[in-house]
Amino acid sequence: MPAPAPLAGVKVVEFCQVAAGPFCGMLLADYGAEVVKVEPREGDAMRQWPPVNGGYSENFASVNRGKKSVALDLKSPADRDLARALALEADVLVENNRPGVMARLGLGWDWFGPRKPSLVYCAISAFGQVGPRSAEGGFDLTIQAATGVMSVTGEEGGAPVKCGVPISDFTAGLYAAFSIAAMLRRVQAGGPGGTIDVPMFATTLAVAALQASEYFGTGANPRRLGSAHPRNAPYQAYRAADGYFAIAAGNDRLWQAVCEVVAAPDWARDPRFASTTLRAANQGALKEMLEARFAGEPAAAWLARFRAAGVPCAPINGYAEALADPQAAALGLVVPATLPGGHATRTVGCPVRLDGEAVAVDARFPVLGEHTAALRARLEEKP
Repeated sequence: MPAPAPLAGVKVVEFCQVAAGPFCGMLLADYGAEVVKVEPREGDAMRQWPPVNGGYSENFASVNRGKKSVALDLKSPADRDLARALALEADVLVENNRPGVMARLGLGWDWFGPRKPSLVYCAISAFGQVGPRSAEGGFDLTIQAATGVMSVTGEEGGAPVKCGVPISDFTAGLYAAFSIAAMLRRVQAGGPGGTIDVPMFATTLAVAALQASEYFGTGANPRRLGSAHPRNAPYQAYRAADGYFAIAAGNDRLWQAVCEVVAAPDWARDPRFASTTLRAANQGALKEMLEARFAGEPAAAWLARFRAAGVPCAPINGYAEALADPQAAALGLVVPATLPGGHATRTVGCPVRLDGEAVAVDARFPVLGEHTAALRARLEEKP
């Protein structure tokens, strides 16, 4: 008999739109929590984002599987009272509004705390609940700009570039889900609930630990290096005869293997490349030398040789190629799903394996307000 899901029995109410908060709620749902998503009557704005198939947004589906949807006008006293009732019977409330919005709606911790001190109340925002910038809003782009991510992304001397994946949104969602799980453990042990303040600004700086430590250690801003590494080489994308591929030779043993693969054993004795630090300092010259060799054959041939030599390497995949990788199949990452309109699609499942097995996610997606009537009726029947 399979073990119960880790968060089975946990009830979550989510007052979130777009990415950071909904991603947090989906992670909790993947681990077995019952998540009720409270949306405005017009729905989460992400429901309109393309691609839309059969009238349903695949972007919205990607961060909202396994949830129930309740559509409410939180400025209406009746709907606000229903939202309160949902939260009072829940273990967790997650919201990603600007600070102060939930309190003005009568749904802040100041209302819930005295009535349900065991509630875990998680607020995700751009800059947090305190501080001189707490009232400001923000999206992934502006947080990447504010936290330095764009200053180290892109080619040296080039224009500022954001990371192609919305890392500020999704790291905030990850920190929120982890913190909620930790707080639930405290409650389970007999302690109180309480508030969790997840600033996107702070979580994005936190995952830049290497860049921050470089600044702390040198007093200088880290700089853009394209795909290169400030402390390792060869460790970037290189051009072959038909396109690019990446290798990561992050230690002396792997550097020796690279020299053998490119049939240049004398490079291993070149004083410019005698250590990882020296190779990084001279990586411009090293890149020119390597690409002169790589230009003679296609990327696939070089990748085969580097794999055989044990050097970490990879083609520059698109998402079509990455999701079709046999390793994605072995990990059970691509899960078939059907959108509410009947369109057959797929979703990327939970990336973590528990007890040696892929987590069985609920690959169903809520229609806007689908569960409003049933939940309202159930709560109204309660004494």
